[in-house]
Amino acid sequence: MIDTSELIIPYGAALPTEGALAIDAARYGPKQRPPKIPVGDFKRDLPVYLFLGGLAVLTILSLGILRLDWVKVVNRLPKLGQVFYEMVHFSTERFHLTMLTLTETITVSLLALIYGLLAGLVLGALAARNITPWKPLPAILKSFFSFIRAVPTPVWVLLVLASMGFGMASGIMGLGFHVAGFFGKVFSQIFEEIPEETVEALRAAGAGRIQIFFGAILPSSISGIIAWTALRFETNYIEAAILGMVGAGGVGYTILAAMNSYKLGRAGLAILVVFAFALGIELLTTFVKRKVRI
Repeated sequence: MIDTSELIIPYGAALPTEGALAIDAARYGPKQRPPKIPVGDFKRDLPVYLFLGGLAVLTILSLGILRLDWVKVVNRLPKLGQVFYEMVHFSTERFHLTMLTLTETITVSLLALIYGLLAGLVLGALAARNITPWKPLPAILKSFFSFIRAVPTPVWVLLVLASMGFGMASGIMGLGFHVAGFFGKVFSQIFEEIPEETVEALRAAGAGRIQIFFGAILPSSISGIIAWTALRFETNYIEAAILGMVGAGGVGYTILAAMNSYKLGRAGLAILVVFAFALGIELLTTFVKRKVRI
Protein backbone atom coordinates (compact mmCIF):
# COMPACT_ATOMS: atom_id res chain seq x y z
CA MET A 1 0.00 0.00 0.00
CA ILE A 2 1.30 3.49 -0.96
CA ASP A 3 1.60 6.07 1.85
CA THR A 4 -0.51 9.00 0.64
CA SER A 5 0.16 11.25 3.65
CA GLU A 6 3.05 12.94 1.84
CA LEU A 7 1.07 13.76 -1.29
CA ILE A 8 -0.79 17.04 -1.76
CA ILE A 9 -4.32 16.78 -3.13
CA PRO A 10 -6.02 20.10 -4.00
CA TYR A 11 -9.39 20.72 -2.48
CA GLY A 12 -12.19 19.47 -4.72
CA ALA A 13 -9.88 17.40 -6.95
CA ALA A 14 -10.54 13.75 -7.64
CA LEU A 15 -8.56 11.24 -5.61
CA PRO A 16 -5.63 9.76 -7.55
CA THR A 17 -5.77 6.13 -8.53
CA GLU A 18 -3.44 3.47 -7.17
CA GLY A 19 -1.49 3.50 -10.42
CA ALA A 20 -0.99 7.26 -10.32
CA LEU A 21 0.23 7.05 -6.71
CA ALA A 22 2.71 4.39 -7.69
CA ILE A 23 4.07 6.55 -10.51
CA ASP A 24 4.45 9.57 -8.18
CA ALA A 25 6.17 7.43 -5.55
CA ALA A 26 8.60 6.07 -8.14
CA ARG A 27 9.30 9.54 -9.52
CA TYR A 28 9.76 11.52 -6.29
CA GLY A 29 10.67 8.81 -3.81
CA PRO A 30 8.78 7.64 -0.75
CA LYS A 31 9.66 10.70 1.38
CA GLN A 32 9.64 13.45 -1.21
CA ARG A 33 6.72 15.65 -2.17
CA PRO A 34 5.88 16.60 -5.75
CA PRO A 35 6.97 20.17 -6.63
CA LYS A 36 4.41 22.82 -5.78
CA ILE A 37 2.98 25.11 -8.41
CA PRO A 38 4.59 28.58 -7.95
CA VAL A 39 1.91 31.18 -7.22
CA GLY A 40 4.35 34.04 -6.62
CA ASP A 41 7.47 35.03 -8.49
CA PHE A 42 9.42 38.03 -7.22
CA LYS A 43 11.10 38.75 -10.55
CA ARG A 44 7.84 38.47 -12.45
CA ASP A 45 5.94 40.63 -9.94
CA LEU A 46 8.75 43.18 -9.54
CA PRO A 47 6.98 45.86 -11.67
CA VAL A 48 3.90 45.56 -9.45
CA TYR A 49 5.99 45.97 -6.30
CA LEU A 50 7.79 48.97 -7.78
CA PHE A 51 4.50 50.58 -8.76
CA LEU A 52 2.98 50.07 -5.31
CA GLY A 53 6.16 51.29 -3.63
CA GLY A 54 6.32 54.37 -5.82
CA LEU A 55 2.65 55.08 -5.13
CA ALA A 56 3.26 54.85 -1.39
CA VAL A 57 6.26 57.20 -1.62
CA LEU A 58 4.29 59.74 -3.67
CA THR A 59 1.43 59.57 -1.18
CA ILE A 60 3.74 60.31 1.73
CA LEU A 61 5.42 63.14 -0.17
CA SER A 62 2.07 64.62 -1.13
CA LEU A 63 0.87 64.61 2.45
CA GLY A 64 4.12 66.25 3.53
CA ILE A 65 3.89 68.96 0.87
CA LEU A 66 0.25 69.78 1.59
CA ARG A 67 0.80 69.92 5.36
CA LEU A 68 -2.83 69.24 6.09
CA ASP A 69 -4.18 70.21 9.48
CA TRP A 70 -5.88 66.91 10.28
CA VAL A 71 -7.21 68.21 13.59
CA LYS A 72 -9.02 70.97 11.74
CA VAL A 73 -10.31 68.52 9.15
CA VAL A 74 -11.72 66.19 11.80
CA ASN A 75 -13.29 69.07 13.72
CA ARG A 76 -15.10 70.29 10.59
CA LEU A 77 -16.47 66.91 9.53
CA PRO A 78 -19.74 67.48 11.44
CA LYS A 79 -20.24 70.69 9.43
CA LEU A 80 -20.03 68.64 6.26
CA GLY A 81 -22.94 66.54 7.45
CA GLN A 82 -24.88 69.69 8.28
CA VAL A 83 -24.33 71.05 4.77
CA PHE A 84 -25.63 67.84 3.23
CA TYR A 85 -28.61 67.93 5.58
CA GLU A 86 -29.51 71.44 4.42
CA MET A 87 -29.00 70.54 0.74
CA VAL A 88 -31.49 67.66 0.85
CA HIS A 89 -34.15 70.14 2.00
CA PHE A 90 -34.82 71.02 -1.61
CA SER A 91 -36.08 74.46 -2.51
CA THR A 92 -37.99 75.22 -5.72
CA GLU A 93 -37.02 78.87 -5.56
CA ARG A 94 -36.19 80.04 -9.10
CA PHE A 95 -36.47 76.46 -10.32
CA HIS A 96 -37.34 77.71 -13.80
CA LEU A 97 -33.88 79.30 -13.94
CA THR A 98 -32.30 75.97 -13.04
CA MET A 99 -34.12 74.21 -15.88
CA LEU A 100 -33.20 77.01 -18.30
CA THR A 101 -29.52 76.79 -17.45
CA LEU A 102 -29.72 72.99 -17.64
CA THR A 103 -30.98 73.40 -21.20
CA GLU A 104 -27.99 75.63 -21.91
CA THR A 105 -25.63 72.97 -20.54
CA ILE A 106 -27.20 70.29 -22.74
CA THR A 107 -26.94 72.61 -25.75
CA VAL A 108 -23.27 73.32 -25.08
CA SER A 109 -22.47 69.62 -24.75
CA LEU A 110 -24.37 68.76 -27.96
CA LEU A 111 -22.84 71.50 -30.10
CA ALA A 112 -19.33 70.73 -28.86
CA LEU A 113 -20.00 67.07 -29.62
CA ILE A 114 -21.16 67.79 -33.18
CA TYR A 115 -18.32 70.16 -34.04
CA GLY A 116 -15.74 67.89 -32.42
CA LEU A 117 -17.20 64.85 -34.20
CA LEU A 118 -16.93 66.46 -37.63
CA ALA A 119 -13.38 67.66 -36.95
CA GLY A 120 -12.46 64.27 -35.48
CA LEU A 121 -13.66 62.41 -38.58
CA VAL A 122 -11.50 64.52 -40.86
CA LEU A 123 -8.46 64.50 -38.60
CA GLY A 124 -8.88 60.80 -37.79
CA ALA A 125 -8.93 59.93 -41.50
CA LEU A 126 -5.77 61.96 -42.09
CA ALA A 127 -4.09 60.31 -39.07
CA ALA A 128 -4.96 56.73 -40.10
CA ARG A 129 -1.86 55.06 -41.50
CA ASN A 130 -3.77 53.03 -44.10
CA ILE A 131 -5.36 56.03 -45.89
CA THR A 132 -3.21 59.05 -45.01
CA PRO A 133 -2.00 61.04 -48.03
CA TRP A 134 1.41 61.69 -46.41
CA LYS A 135 3.31 59.10 -44.37
CA PRO A 136 4.73 61.43 -41.65
CA LEU A 137 1.28 63.01 -41.11
CA PRO A 138 -0.11 60.32 -38.71
CA ALA A 139 2.77 60.78 -36.25
CA ILE A 140 2.37 64.56 -36.35
CA LEU A 141 -1.39 64.50 -35.88
CA LYS A 142 -1.32 61.89 -33.11
CA SER A 143 1.21 63.97 -31.22
CA PHE A 144 -1.12 66.94 -31.66
CA PHE A 145 -4.04 64.87 -30.33
CA SER A 146 -2.01 63.89 -27.29
CA PHE A 147 -1.20 67.55 -26.62
CA ILE A 148 -4.87 68.57 -26.84
CA ARG A 149 -6.01 65.76 -24.56
CA ALA A 150 -3.22 66.43 -22.07
CA VAL A 151 -4.52 69.95 -21.43
CA PRO A 152 -7.65 69.81 -19.19
CA THR A 153 -10.88 71.11 -20.66
CA PRO A 154 -11.23 73.97 -18.11
CA VAL A 155 -7.84 75.28 -19.26
CA TRP A 156 -9.01 75.37 -22.88
CA VAL A 157 -12.18 77.18 -21.81
CA LEU A 158 -10.18 79.74 -19.84
CA LEU A 159 -7.94 80.35 -22.86
CA VAL A 160 -11.00 80.93 -25.03
CA LEU A 161 -12.58 83.13 -22.35
CA ALA A 162 -9.56 85.42 -22.50
CA SER A 163 -10.28 86.15 -26.19
CA MET A 164 -14.05 85.72 -26.54
CA GLY A 165 -15.31 86.73 -23.10
CA PHE A 166 -17.78 84.98 -20.84
CA GLY A 167 -20.65 83.01 -22.31
CA MET A 168 -21.70 79.72 -23.84
CA ALA A 169 -19.72 80.33 -27.03
CA SER A 170 -16.51 80.06 -25.03
CA GLY A 171 -17.74 76.83 -23.48
CA ILE A 172 -18.54 75.35 -26.89
CA MET A 173 -15.17 76.33 -28.35
CA GLY A 174 -13.14 75.22 -25.34
CA LEU A 175 -14.95 71.91 -24.98
CA GLY A 176 -14.88 71.40 -28.75
CA PHE A 177 -11.07 71.50 -28.79
CA HIS A 178 -10.87 68.62 -26.36
CA VAL A 179 -13.61 66.65 -28.16
CA ALA A 180 -11.84 67.03 -31.51
CA GLY A 181 -8.59 65.72 -30.03
CA PHE A 182 -10.42 62.82 -28.42
CA PHE A 183 -12.29 61.80 -31.58
CA GLY A 184 -9.21 62.26 -33.77
CA LYS A 185 -7.28 59.76 -31.64
CA VAL A 186 -10.13 57.26 -31.35
CA PHE A 187 -11.28 57.40 -34.98
CA SER A 188 -7.76 57.01 -36.35
CA GLN A 189 -7.40 53.78 -34.38
CA ILE A 190 -10.80 52.56 -35.58
CA PHE A 191 -9.93 53.29 -39.22
CA GLU A 192 -6.57 51.53 -38.90
CA GLU A 193 -8.32 48.35 -37.74
CA ILE A 194 -9.87 47.88 -41.19
CA PRO A 195 -8.12 44.93 -42.91
CA GLU A 196 -5.34 46.07 -45.21
CA GLU A 197 -6.51 43.55 -47.81
CA THR A 198 -9.76 45.48 -48.26
CA VAL A 199 -7.94 48.77 -48.83
CA GLU A 200 -5.44 47.20 -51.23
CA ALA A 201 -8.24 45.52 -53.22
CA LEU A 202 -10.02 48.85 -53.69
CA ARG A 203 -6.78 50.55 -54.69
CA ALA A 204 -6.14 47.82 -57.26
CA ALA A 205 -9.62 48.44 -58.65
CA GLY A 206 -8.72 52.09 -59.17
CA ALA A 207 -10.51 53.67 -56.20
CA GLY A 208 -9.08 56.88 -54.75
CA ARG A 209 -8.56 57.67 -51.08
CA ILE A 210 -11.89 59.47 -50.74
CA GLN A 211 -13.73 56.61 -52.42
CA ILE A 212 -11.99 54.08 -50.18
CA PHE A 213 -12.88 56.09 -47.08
CA PHE A 214 -16.58 56.56 -47.88
CA GLY A 215 -17.04 53.22 -49.62
CA ALA A 216 -15.32 50.82 -47.21
CA ILE A 217 -13.66 52.33 -44.14
CA LEU A 218 -16.46 54.58 -42.90
CA PRO A 219 -19.28 51.99 -43.32
CA SER A 220 -17.17 49.36 -41.55
CA SER A 221 -16.45 51.72 -38.65
CA ILE A 222 -19.95 53.11 -38.13
CA SER A 223 -20.77 50.93 -35.11
CA GLY A 224 -17.63 52.03 -33.29
CA ILE A 225 -18.25 55.66 -34.18
CA ILE A 226 -21.79 55.50 -32.77
CA ALA A 227 -20.66 53.84 -29.55
CA TRP A 228 -17.83 56.30 -28.92
CA THR A 229 -20.07 59.27 -29.79
CA ALA A 230 -22.69 58.17 -27.27
CA LEU A 231 -20.00 57.72 -24.62
CA ARG A 232 -18.48 61.12 -25.36
CA PHE A 233 -21.86 62.85 -25.05
CA GLU A 234 -22.05 61.61 -21.47
CA THR A 235 -18.58 63.03 -20.77
CA ASN A 236 -19.44 66.30 -22.49
CA TYR A 237 -22.51 66.79 -20.33
CA ILE A 238 -20.53 66.28 -17.11
CA GLU A 239 -17.76 68.62 -18.22
CA ALA A 240 -20.22 71.26 -19.47
CA ALA A 241 -21.93 71.28 -16.07
CA ILE A 242 -18.57 71.94 -14.40
CA LEU A 243 -17.49 74.55 -16.94
CA GLY A 244 -20.37 76.79 -15.89
CA MET A 245 -18.49 77.42 -12.66
CA VAL A 246 -15.61 79.06 -14.55
CA GLY A 247 -17.80 81.42 -16.56
CA ALA A 248 -18.95 79.29 -19.51
CA GLY A 249 -22.63 79.50 -18.55
CA GLY A 250 -25.07 76.72 -17.87
CA VAL A 251 -26.32 74.96 -14.77
CA GLY A 252 -22.88 75.02 -13.16
CA TYR A 253 -23.14 78.79 -12.75
CA THR A 254 -26.57 78.40 -11.12
CA ILE A 255 -25.19 75.90 -8.60
CA LEU A 256 -22.20 78.12 -7.84
CA ALA A 257 -24.40 81.19 -7.35
CA ALA A 258 -26.72 79.28 -5.03
CA MET A 259 -23.80 77.98 -2.97
CA ASN A 260 -22.23 81.43 -2.70
CA SER A 261 -25.52 82.90 -1.45
CA TYR A 262 -25.98 79.96 0.98
CA LYS A 263 -29.17 78.83 -0.79
CA LEU A 264 -28.23 75.21 -0.13
CA GLY A 265 -31.72 73.83 -0.75
CA ARG A 266 -31.79 75.43 -4.18
CA ALA A 267 -28.29 74.14 -4.96
CA GLY A 268 -29.24 70.65 -3.79
CA LEU A 269 -32.24 70.51 -6.13
CA ALA A 270 -30.09 71.70 -9.05
CA ILE A 271 -27.51 69.00 -8.31
CA LEU A 272 -30.28 66.40 -8.17
CA VAL A 273 -31.57 67.50 -11.58
CA VAL A 274 -28.07 67.30 -13.01
CA PHE A 275 -27.62 63.81 -11.55
CA ALA A 276 -30.98 62.60 -12.88
CA PHE A 277 -30.19 63.73 -16.42
CA ALA A 278 -26.68 62.25 -16.21
CA LEU A 279 -28.20 58.93 -15.15
CA GLY A 280 -30.55 59.05 -18.12
CA ILE A 281 -27.62 59.68 -20.48
CA GLU A 282 -25.70 56.76 -18.99
CA LEU A 283 -28.65 54.42 -19.47
CA LEU A 284 -29.02 55.62 -23.06
CA THR A 285 -25.30 55.12 -23.67
CA THR A 286 -25.45 51.58 -22.31
CA PHE A 287 -28.43 50.80 -24.53
CA VAL A 288 -26.68 52.13 -27.64
CA LYS A 289 -23.49 50.19 -26.90
CA ARG A 290 -25.47 46.97 -26.54
CA LYS A 291 -27.29 47.57 -29.81
CA VAL A 292 -24.11 48.17 -31.79
CA ARG A 293 -22.35 45.31 -29.96
CA ILE A 294 -19.28 47.29 -28.87
